[in-house]
Amino acid sequence: MQDSDNKGYKTPTPDGREAEISSAASPSPSNNRQHDERPRSGAPADGASAAGMPDIDLDDLLSEPAGKDDNGEQSIALPAHVAGSGTLDRLVDQARDYAAAATAENTNKAYKTDWKHFASWCRRKGVDALVPSPAVIGLYITDCAKPQDGSPALSVSTIERRLSGLAANYRHRGLTLDMKDRHIASVWAGIKNTHGKPPTQKEAVLAEDVLEMVALLSFGLCDMRDRAILLIGYAGGLRRTEITGLDIGKEETDDGRGYLEMLDGGVVLHIRGKTGWREVEIGRGSSDQTCPVHALEQWLHFAKIDFGPVFRRVYRDNSGVGIERLSDKHVVRLIKRLVLDSGVGLDRPTLSKLSDEERVKHFSGHSLRAGLASGAEVDERYVQKQLGHASAEMTRRYQRRRDRFRVNLTKAAGL
Repeated sequence: MQDSDNKGYKTPTPDGREAEISSAASPSPSNNRQHDERPRSGAPADGASAAGMPDIDLDDLLSEPAGKDDNGEQSIALPAHVAGSGTLDRLVDQARDYAAAATAENTNKAYKTDWKHFASWCRRKGVDALVPSPAVIGLYITDCAKPQDGSPALSVSTIERRLSGLAANYRHRGLTLDMKDRHIASVWAGIKNTHGKPPTQKEAVLAEDVLEMVALLSFGLCDMRDRAILLIGYAGGLRRTEITGLDIGKEETDDGRGYLEMLDGGVVLHIRGKTGWREVEIGRGSSDQTCPVHALEQWLHFAKIDFGPVFRRVYRDNSGVGIERLSDKHVVRLIKRLVLDSGVGLDRPTLSKLSDEERVKHFSGHSLRAGLASGAEVDERYVQKQLGHASAEMTRRYQRRRDRFRVNLTKAAGL
């Protein structure tokens, strides 16, 4: 059952000759969406814009095992001079699993998409994508920044991630791409200077917004789950993958990102993040209606979940839950739907004159995380610890509202 919810560049070709390559347009963008729940009226089905993404079949792409090249060869394998055996083959398989786990799943997916786009571009230009040529990469990012056919240009941040994806892919193949080569470094510096803009930030969902959103939810299984997602996500300052990646206990699933430890005073979340494990402590709230711990307990009790993923699909008739983990995209869809239904943002000058369709684009899964950073009236270091940031500066980037002049260096300097 379903859930309810530049000319003159030359580059070597495979036969050793040099071929001149001219810039060309990158393919037109397309949206690829995955649905794991029934869309709600007026809510976008996906959490992020696919602008600038290649026109490819993501399902086919993402089904490829990590570490395979275009010929289907695994990048991690036994040396040619070593004879295979059952034990060694099992070790190779395990090594491939560890290599795939070196970066986050979403990062791996993004890197695969980046390579697919670059390989397609290279085929149209008649060059070998497997040859790590800085000259070719320089032309490629030039075409991404200013497509020759007038199609939408990619943002600087997207091009930067493309470069990271290509470098990572070459490393996995045992090849080296010299990112400091002038064909890349000079062109990339020029792109940043020409097209660079201040980073755009998603709007924060503040405490009062969360209360309005939660008030719209009923007490059916699906809404009980969504209430727990919102409150735990906000109080913990969690990423959407950290919310849906929670398990009841330690090491209960292979794809888990953390687990719960229920205590009298609240719940401790053990989260495996980008820099290792961290503890997120969520205390009990002032009332059951807004308490994230109470909402979590109610969901687990009525959903009869005592093992495995915490947040799962709910059957259409609210008769029970499935065994599969909820997609992290559900968190985005949930926030966008409730932003529309509750009118969150209408009192903000930057959003008040926008249509509902435009207003909801300013919110995402990160809005909960930004909300905690902006609304928690405690010492900044406690917020930094909760979010798992290595520096206070990173935490400040998440703060959409704060007294910027609480520490006044002008007066402190005697002026």
